[in-house]
Amino acid sequence: MFYAAATLWLMLIVLLAWGVHDLWSGLVKPRVVNSLLLPGTLVAQLGHVLGLLVTGGTVNNTALMKDDESGAPVAEADARPRLPVFGPIIVALLPIVALGGAIYVSAGQIGGPLLAQMPEMSADNTYVAQRVPDSLPFFWAQLRDLITLMERTVEALRRTDLMDWRNALFVYLLVCMSVRMAPLPGNLRGHLGAVLLTGLFAGVLGSFVPAVPEAIHSAWPVVTLTVATLLLLLVASLIVRGVTGLIRILAKG
Repeated sequence: MFYAAATLWLMLIVLLAWGVHDLWSGLVKPRVVNSLLLPGTLVAQLGHVLGLLVTGGTVNNTALMKDDESGAPVAEADARPRLPVFGPIIVALLPIVALGGAIYVSAGQIGGPLLAQMPEMSADNTYVAQRVPDSLPFFWAQLRDLITLMERTVEALRRTDLMDWRNALFVYLLVCMSVRMAPLPGNLRGHLGAVLLTGLFAGVLGSFVPAVPEAIHSAWPVVTLTVATLLLLLVASLIVRGVTGLIRILAKG
């Protein structure tokens, strides 16, 4: 159940990031969105390139932004790693790992004041369940926990001095890294497939290697922080999208 939960949350993170990015691209020009997300794009592209190199693939066409109105990152879609089966998984998963690592490092370096306002950000005390909801009451309880998690995140942001450049920089980097966990253009199926296969592989390996569940457990605060950020961004984006849509309808009437 633990590995299934980790896979489920990682899948949810990818889908939430994709949804937030899509909503933002509908509210403002996609090039503006991708320009603001450049730090996250850089980390994701580095992870993608590293994945290609370690699996024997070729790097021919990679760029942080396209030279068009979309400004989307460019990834080599036809690069075929020489490592069979696991090669595509590594290539698709390394950008997520790199972004998660960047969140972890930035949290340790400059995110202390914000994280101090969120005492639930620990592996043993979290609103993100470490098992899959296996009953209807547990499912509703998890939804209530996620709402509470968003509430705690808003309270932490309100109590944090965002006029301090370190705090403001951490929030900006956290948003960039979280939203950039969306699949690279044209790679949604590979992205989701890599998450599923990685969860399966981790479950098998974890039954023999004790370090695997320990590593996932220690990474849970990063999972919690990423889920909280993306949920808050998604809800805020949906509200803005609804308000702007309503204004347009009333203006036409």
